[in-house]
Amino acid sequence: MTDSVPGESVISRVVRLMTAFDRSLPTMTLSGLARRAGLPLTTTHRLVQELVRHGLIEKVSGDELRVGMRMWELGARGSTALGLQEVALPYMEDVQATVRQHTTLAVLDRGSVLYVERLSAPESPLDAAHIAQRMPIHAASSGLVLLAYSDKAYQDEILSQPLTAVTADTITDPSTIRKHLAEIRQRGHVAIPGIGHMDWIGIAVPVFGASGKIAASLNAIVPRSEANVPAIIPSLLTAAHGISRTLGADNRLPGSQRL
Repeated sequence: MTDSVPGESVISRVVRLMTAFDRSLPTMTLSGLARRAGLPLTTTHRLVQELVRHGLIEKVSGDELRVGMRMWELGARGSTALGLQEVALPYMEDVQATVRQHTTLAVLDRGSVLYVERLSAPESPLDAAHIAQRMPIHAASSGLVLLAYSDKAYQDEILSQPLTAVTADTITDPSTIRKHLAEIRQRGHVAIPGIGHMDWIGIAVPVFGASGKIAASLNAIVPRSEANVPAIIPSLLTAAHGISRTLGADNRLPGSQRL
């Protein structure tokens, strides 16, 4: 059964098709794509033909379809995330040498946390925080850091929405979250276990841009049972300071003296 909306624009339907692909299901048949996108098979067939012609969807072995390289090419042309990745990666490698689990870089996008870079140990059992993966702002240490340095109107907007518990330890009370945001601005970092993944702790610090506003969050994700937070924080702060400085942030920015 489809849930296509009468009068829905062609662009909206194309977006449905493209967002149906994800890490867990990178390829699909035409009928599978139609079901997942909630569109009629005839509509899907017609749109996919056009998308294949323009390289936005590719045909692979058999009847399988996947997102085309043309989509990556177009996204890369104007992406601010790519410039941020290029600046941050050398500093993230230094952090990863200390963390030896996961080091991530995240930004705010459309009301959620979007991971734009990740370095991981091959043997790490945590399958999360992948590049292009999203998390609720309140359920990620990166999200709390990004929210702490956002303007009050944006904080109010996020905290006025229903906050769903991702784990038993996810904080969903807005007043409690506000207290954490104040502590983050005072300390310059956050380390709250279990809010996104029960057996793991995220340790995150802010990265500032040339405008003086928050640009990203640098994050380490380690097992709760093995977390040496006091040892990890200096490594994150040093790296975040270097990224911020390369991005053109003023060392005198509020909070940057802690980096």
